[in-house]
Formats: sequence, C-alpha cells, structure tokens
Amino acid sequence: MPAAYTPERIKYLNLLSEQYPTRQALYTEIINVSAVLSLPKGTEHFMSDLHGEYEAFCHIMNNCSGVIREKVNLWLGDDLSGREVSELCTLIYYPREKLKLLRDEGALTPQWYRKKLEQLVFLARVLSSKYTRTKVRRGMPEEYAYILDELLHAQSDEDDNQHHYHERIVDTIIDIDSADGFIVALTTLIKHLAVERLHVVGDIFDRGPRADSIMDILMGHHSIDIEWGNHDILWMGAASGSLPCIAAVVRNSLSYNNMEILENGYGIPLRPLTLFAEKLYPDMKPEKAALEAVTIMMFKLEGQMIRRCPQLGMENRLLLDKLDYEKGTVMIDGREWPFIRRPLPTVDPADPYALTPGEEAVMKGLQDAFRQSLRLRTHIDFMYSVGRLYRRYNDNILFHGCVPMNEDGSFLVKELEGESLSGKALMDCADRIARRAFYQGDQAALDFMWYLWCGDDSPLCGRHIQTFARFFVEDENAWKEPRNPYYARYNDPGVVDRILQEFGLTSPFSRIINGHTPIRVTHGESPLKADGKLIVIDGGFCRAYQKTTGIAGYTLIANSHGMRLMNHQPFTTLKDALTSGRDIHSQSMEFLVYPQRLRIADTDQGRRLQERVDDLKDLLAACRAGVVNLKK
Repeated sequence: MPAAYTPERIKYLNLLSEQYPTRQALYTEIINVSAVLSLPKGTEHFMSDLHGEYEAFCHIMNNCSGVIREKVNLWLGDDLSGREVSELCTLIYYPREKLKLLRDEGALTPQWYRKKLEQLVFLARVLSSKYTRTKVRRGMPEEYAYILDELLHAQSDEDDNQHHYHERIVDTIIDIDSADGFIVALTTLIKHLAVERLHVVGDIFDRGPRADSIMDILMGHHSIDIEWGNHDILWMGAASGSLPCIAAVVRNSLSYNNMEILENGYGIPLRPLTLFAEKLYPDMKPEKAALEAVTIMMFKLEGQMIRRCPQLGMENRLLLDKLDYEKGTVMIDGREWPFIRRPLPTVDPADPYALTPGEEAVMKGLQDAFRQSLRLRTHIDFMYSVGRLYRRYNDNILFHGCVPMNEDGSFLVKELEGESLSGKALMDCADRIARRAFYQGDQAALDFMWYLWCGDDSPLCGRHIQTFARFFVEDENAWKEPRNPYYARYNDPGVVDRILQEFGLTSPFSRIINGHTPIRVTHGESPLKADGKLIVIDGGFCRAYQKTTGIAGYTLIANSHGMRLMNHQPFTTLKDALTSGRDIHSQSMEFLVYPQRLRIADTDQGRRLQERVDDLKDLLAACRAGVVNLKK
C-alpha cells in the first residue's frame, strides 16, 4: 500500500466516494470544478458606515455603485440616448415603482414592453457570461427560472429557429399580462449578476432613521458578510442585555430624533422613560427630558461597569464623581473645566453612580423590552451569523476600526481573560467575547461590549470619546477626542505591511479595507493611505456628516481587473430618481490594476476548489490502485 494512503486518508476517501459512487460521476466533477477555476473572479462591493440612511443605501445597492449604468453605457450606449439610458437604469434600480409610474402615465404599450424586455435580456445575458450556468440559475427568481434560462442561453442557427422561439416567449409574456413580473425577475437577476459578493465594513446602526429596514434588505442578500462597527456592537450589546449599551442606544436615538426605530421598528416603548423624565424635569419638553434622564443613567451604568472591570483600563471615563459642585468645575483628563449647571435630581454626590429606584425600574423595563424584541433579536442573530470583528477575504483584510497600536507603531498589548494579547490574537479574543455576550450573556462579556463600543484602545473605537465633556462642558476644547496611534501610523506603508503580515497576508496586491473615520474630501483628504495599501471607505453616508466630508460616501469595487473607489454625491429622493431618472453621481478612481485578469483560481473560493480537485484526483488514483472501490 502506498505510504500516502494512511488509514485516516483511506477513511476520508471512502467517505468522499459516497458522493461520487461511479467513475463517471468522478470524471464529471473533476472536469466541472477544474473548468470553474478558469472563470473570471466575481465582482466584490464594499460599503461602510451606512448609519441608517436607508434611501441612499438602497440606491447604491440598486445601482451597484454605478456599475449598472456603466454596463448599460458600455453595451447599449451606442443605441440609446442619454434619456433612454437613464430610463432603463431607473427601471433596473426600481422596477416596481417605475412600472407603476409609467402605468399611471399610460406609457406601458406592447411595443414598450417588447423593447425593454429585449434590452434587459441582453444585459442579463452579457453579465451571466462569467458565471457557470448552474450559478446563474441559482440567482434566478424561482417562478421564472425556466423561461429566463431559455432566453439567456440562445444558440444561433441558420434558420433563426431560436430567435423565433424567443420572440414567441416574449410575445406570450406580454399577451398574458405577465410582463411586469418578468421585468422584476430580470432586473433582480441583473443586479445579482453585477455584484457577486457584498461586504459591509461596519456601522449599519445609529444616526439615520431606518437601520432596521437596511437589515431586512441585508438578510435577503444572496452573498454577504459584515465586519462589525462600534455602533453595531452597541446595538448587539443592548440586544444581549447590557444596561449601559441599552442606555446609550436610547440616548443616541433621542439625540438624532430617531425614536421611531425603537418604538415602531423594534417595538421598544419609550413612554415609561418619558413619564419618569417629565416628573424629574417638568420644565423641559418630553423628548429633552427623556434625553437628559437617560444620559445620566448611562453615565451611572458606565461607571458601575468600569469599577467592575478595572482590567479594561477605562478609569479616565469615571467623571460623574469628578464634579465639584461648590467650585462648579469638573476634572477631565487632568484639567479642570467649568461645567454647565444643570439639574441633577437623581445624582447623590456621596454615591454618584448609584441608580435611584425609579431609574432601576426604567432600566429594567428597557432591558426586558430589548431582550424580548423578536425582530431585534433576529437582526442581531444575523449580525453574528455573517459578521465578525475582522475578515480575511481574497488576500485582503477588512475591519471597521483599527489594530490598536502604541506611539512607536508596535501593536498595543492588552490583558484579556488572563492573557497578554496584541494584534491578531487580541482581535480574535475580542470576537470570541462578543459572541459570548449574546449567546451566553455572562456579566463579564456584557461589560466587554461597552469597552468595544467606546474604549480608547478598543479595536472598534480607538479614540477617546468625550460624551461626558460634550454634555457638561461648554468649552469645545474639552471635546477633543485623541485617536489611537493607528490612525497616524496607517499612512506608513511599512506599518501597513506589518499589519498585513500579522494577519498572514503576503500578496503584493493585499490591501487593508477600513471604515469608521469620515474622509474630509473638502479638506483635501484622500481615502487612500500608505501608497494605496490601505483604503478608508467611510466618506459620509450619514447626512449629519456630509457638510464635513463634502460627499455622500465612498464604496469600493474589486473585480477581476483591479480595484477602484467610487465617490458618491448625495442622494436626493426616490421620487426624484423615478420621475427624472436622477442617479447618484459617482466618480470612479481606479488605483490598482492587476497585471493579468484574476480568475476564480486566484481567490479563496478557488483555493478551496483546487483542494477539492486534488482530493478528487487522489480518489481517482486510489480507485485505480485498488485502494478504494468505485463502480465503473
């Protein structure tokens, strides 16, 4: 028996042979998988810092960061006017809404349907060319899969039989009033084929009004991963039952006048908080009173957590006990600042971090509501199932925040669960603890979620957030938020190379893809750092940041030819897009071109498939050697 065929290997090959019981089945699979490896690598789409901006997110998703319009211009632009291009693109982006608008205008004639179906079938056929037929079928809406498959795989012949056959299919679709549904199916397939994989590099939640609706769309996406952001981890901590995280989520929602996501989106009532706050602050408007009350509760709960977890090094955030009521000052980061005199009816100077009975009742009610919200739990479970703190994918590494560093550029060492950890090991451990918070809910893990949200050296935050100073101190000099040295060092190609090596990435084309820090385009800041080895794709989806950033977000496209950044201008409204064909104006900036087109063989999937081919060939050799028996 050859030395390679150990008992363990023979056992594995016998198990593999159960999937391919005949030599012909084995031949077929080897041929199929080997052929797949030669296909072009699929297009990846990277987004970050969505912050609940549902309409802008939907448009970027629907136009695939401008890829759809590019393809329409490339393949149909010579035959269509600019207005016709915009009309076709809008139909692809919003088929149901556009069809309704055209129907109301009386524009849906058989001729219109025939022309649009012809154009859409052509686009789908061209886009499907770099996929296997099986994969294209999987992307088709089930109810139209058979007809779509027929239309997409036409074969020319001397008598144009296939052409006449397809014409008859299209005519019948129109005659039986099935064209609207078929257009929806075709446009869905086109968008599916335009982008093979979606990466969301953190911060889906907070600020914008409809993060819950964004989550609904992401859960229906055909191929997605999420790298958690600090705002995501805050909601994940709240859903897990962390009291300071719950208080912060409620505070953020009140601050951005976004209570609807809690009350209507997730069924979490704020009325008990509002009634409690109105009694404490009778001279304030109810929303302002609720914000005031929950902010104080948040500071108290944060203080309790910091005292329970001194190992996390967050003592600089213990500030409620630093208020000097006689002098009217507060000590922040070693400096005394005058503080704004405001009523603090629930703060006992002798024990400032203790909740009153009324505060305890409010927080207990909110904790129960967060834990019992089925929709929230469904969304957060999805965040855990497809998400992680960082991800290696196709020779790149994706993370939202930072790899914590010291001033000299070395990796910061943090004590976690009795170990001194840094770099990759630190982030792996943080990922494990975050999962434990949701699935086991022990207090140490719940407390750690607060650290991940706002810790100075947290890999998801990496800056000294001055929430307390902004609340109590009028002087904006107290609001400055120093960042982890990572954010200065990530301009250095040598430092970026060291990070890539830390995560086992050595390809000359490897990149770090980062979110979290808005790029101030109006100040001349570039999203490309370290000679293009690190890309920051937070450009301002959040409307609140767009005056500062000057744009409405960056997205990144990585296809078989290279990488390019898409710089997006602000989205207007869905109505404007439908009636005028107005798109989000996007500028493409190509910064990485591969010397030769990447194939599936060059990807993570390809490496797995190559291992599969090697195993199948080994099974074939073992069969021929008489080690494993297969039917002929």
